[in-house]
Amino acid sequence: MEEKNTKTGENQSTASGLIYGLNDRPPFKDAFFAALQHLLAIFVAIITPPLIIAGALKLDLETTGFLVSMALFASGISTFIQCRRVGPVGAGLLCIQGTSFSFIGPIISAGMIGGLPLVFGTCMSASVVEMLISRVLKYTRRIITPLVSGIVVTLIGMSLIKVGITACGGGEAAKANGTFGSFQYVGLALLVLVLIILFNRSNNRYLRMSSIVIGLIIGYIVAWFMGMVDFSSVENYGGFNIPVPFRYGLDFNWGSFIALGLIYMITAIEAYGDITANSMISGEPVEGEKFVKRASGGILADGFNSFLAGIFNSFPNSIFAQNNGMIQLTGVASRYVGYYIAVFLLILGLFPAVGLVFSLMPEPVLGGATLLMFGTVAAAGIRIVAAQEINRKATLVMALSFSLGLSVELVPDILSQLPDSIRNIFSSGITTGGLTAIIANACIRIKE
Repeated sequence: MEEKNTKTGENQSTASGLIYGLNDRPPFKDAFFAALQHLLAIFVAIITPPLIIAGALKLDLETTGFLVSMALFASGISTFIQCRRVGPVGAGLLCIQGTSFSFIGPIISAGMIGGLPLVFGTCMSASVVEMLISRVLKYTRRIITPLVSGIVVTLIGMSLIKVGITACGGGEAAKANGTFGSFQYVGLALLVLVLIILFNRSNNRYLRMSSIVIGLIIGYIVAWFMGMVDFSSVENYGGFNIPVPFRYGLDFNWGSFIALGLIYMITAIEAYGDITANSMISGEPVEGEKFVKRASGGILADGFNSFLAGIFNSFPNSIFAQNNGMIQLTGVASRYVGYYIAVFLLILGLFPAVGLVFSLMPEPVLGGATLLMFGTVAAAGIRIVAAQEINRKATLVMALSFSLGLSVELVPDILSQLPDSIRNIFSSGITTGGLTAIIANACIRIKE
């Protein structure tokens, strides 16, 4: 292995138990394999949101493949900006960015109203919310407390479980032809789910990191033998995907803007937590002027990169928390590894074959994996809530938020008599529950 880049880097790495510190430059072999492990941990998470959204909006194969490719391409650009830090934009840490699960519900709702133009238009305009929060971070954290964040994250997971179980049953297409919930669909989803759990329990860290990828690959192969995959429907796998800014146009709607803006607010607080954890693991300070500058830059990049993703026809990006665990596993915190990851993602995004192959994945295969992912999101929210003091006020805030948020998810017809403008805002359980949590937490006063 090469010598450390600086004496400071060497001391920092030793003190934090790292092989390579933040500003160390690992040799090509070490950097390449560290980047490859990060890629295995994030690849499925990046491509899953566009696949779910495309399925819900009933987009054709070509559009779905292009959205998957652009998700990879946008994640590559976003990761480079976070790791490199361009001016005030970026954390300057080994922060990996990818398509966020948190936005799936509001995006699908917006897509049902105005298609992809409305999705990209509101995603871009609402990203300004997160950029503004990065400038007034200390004030925002008084409004969006850990209790509020935990409630919203839990609602995100609970709302998305409906999407996951629909995919397990065969998706909207199966509902239309009367085969929804058939044994072959549910059995295939169950196979993927069980495989992921089995590999995730492995003592081998590589099998554990790759558990979702392995489960999807085996499920894909089984589906192919069952005749559920038709490669003949794709005319051409060759060539390159040329990114075309604003390919689908732009549109705007206040209801969708409010729904997405709320998620950007929560994402900013989540990003703060991820940057804090990343700084700690990397042996960097987690308080003081240097840290505040790093956190503000990372959150600013989170919003800016989501705006940039919209330009390239992709969905909002956020920092991936799972990569903090990867830094601990590999002992490599060098931000230069992020450059390798960015290049991998950019290359994968430019080849249409990658997007098209995953676009052909049967919904039950994807559903088996996403059901577990969404459950994990809900569990993460519960952990945030459980870490707080659950007094009478917290109990009341949770009761109001969950009851109102889940009500519009379970019985959407409750809003059917309201004006369209109001119905569009509150049709998402995440928005309804999230706004309730913020208002209730700010207004309710109880003397113990």
